Amino acid sequence: MKSLYTKFLIITLMIMGLSSIVGFLIANAYYQNNLKPETDRKNMEIARTIASYAETAEEPFSYLTHTAATGYQLYLAGPDTSRFFGETFDEENLPDTAVQQVIGGDTYHGMRDFPGQAFVTGFFANELKNSVGVPLTIKNESYALFLRPDIKLLFSEIHILLGQMVVIMVGISLLAMLVFSGMLIHPIRKLSRVTNTVKEEGFDVRPDIRRKDEIGTLARNFSSMIERLGEVDRLRRNFVSNVSHDIQTPLSNIRGYSHLLESGELTEEEKKDYTRIIQQEAEHLSVLSRQLLTLSSLENKENHLPRETFSLKKQLTEILRRYHWQVSEENLALTYSLGDISYYGNKDLLHTVWDNLISNAIKYSEPGAAIHVSLENRFDGVIVSVADEGIGMTDTEISQAFERFYRADPARARTTEGTGLGLAVVNEIADLHGGTIHVSSEPGDGTTVTVVLPHL
Repeated sequence: MKSLYTKFLIITLMIMGLSSIVGFLIANAYYQNNLKPETDRKNMEIARTIASYAETAEEPFSYLTHTAATGYQLYLAGPDTSRFFGETFDEENLPDTAVQQVIGGDTYHGMRDFPGQAFVTGFFANELKNSVGVPLTIKNESYALFLRPDIKLLFSEIHILLGQMVVIMVGISLLAMLVFSGMLIHPIRKLSRVTNTVKEEGFDVRPDIRRKDEIGTLARNFSSMIERLGEVDRLRRNFVSNVSHDIQTPLSNIRGYSHLLESGELTEEEKKDYTRIIQQEAEHLSVLSRQLLTLSSLENKENHLPRETFSLKKQLTEILRRYHWQVSEENLALTYSLGDISYYGNKDLLHTVWDNLISNAIKYSEPGAAIHVSLENRFDGVIVSVADEGIGMTDTEISQAFERFYRADPARARTTEGTGLGLAVVNEIADLHGGTIHVSSEPGDGTTVTVVLPHL
């Protein structure tokens, strides 16, 4: 089995050979299809400019002589005379029809229409027909001015320069590839050793590679990947710990109160209280399981999220109507401003978003407080906002609000029902729709959660 070094060297040599052939063909094709028309266009602009100045010059022929000295070959054809300015053409093969065409007011695109050849020689063909022509009026007489850049010296320099460049490039390329191959193998081997260390010892190792090329980028990305994997592993352990805690607590309460119900010395009122607590804890477990299942399902829907067009106003109205009894029971004031807006998205998942936001607003609001829900269509997207006058959050709490199992105000979390997964679910669903969530809050002054869904 050939080593990577040998394969790299062989492939490099093959690429150099093939690239020379392909590069030549591409260069020729580029010249015929792009460079020729572009060269024709640029020289046509120059010719028009020269003709414009010549028409206003007091001594037009002297002006053309000075212009040719700057590096142009000019041919002026008129009804009774014709003159060359600057270096002569190798072939004076301009058709008479072209001259008459330009004198008549048309233009001549000889560079653009110069016959295609197997080699890139059209650019250097010093022929009169390989020029551009524009009409020119001198002293009320019509002329045809033909222009071509003087490239004799350029041609002489270019073919020597190209020959030297080819020889130097081949030599340097071979030498550089040999050196680069050795430099490439060493850090790759080091990365391989780090990979084995990560596999056996964990995520605390980092590759000691400090380069500013693609290998250095690979090493930095590898370090970043290890760091993220370590963070994922930490989050996984915390997630398992949090889930275990959130499941164990209600299970312990259910088990404890079930044993108490077996006692024959309980009053009817105590039995009702214990039964109610068991039902509440069972509902808490049910909500927790639904939230966990939702988060799990969201991870698999990113590439195939089912969508449909539905009325957001109708959906929000139904949710608000469902919470009407709880708002009244909590002595809260609920107001809303809902625009008649339809949206193309996943109806069930977005229902979960609004349900979580509204239930959170009710849950963390004191009696007598107000809650406002708005829906509007703006240039930056569909905006749904839920504002409350509840306990509010600090900047630190806002930055952690979308983490799984996080709940603001730990003291109140002990008395307020919740799983700490609601906003995490909301964030995941909004992200799946290409939307964003913004939270603005002040401790004691309430919280406003704004969801921005993009126009589709």
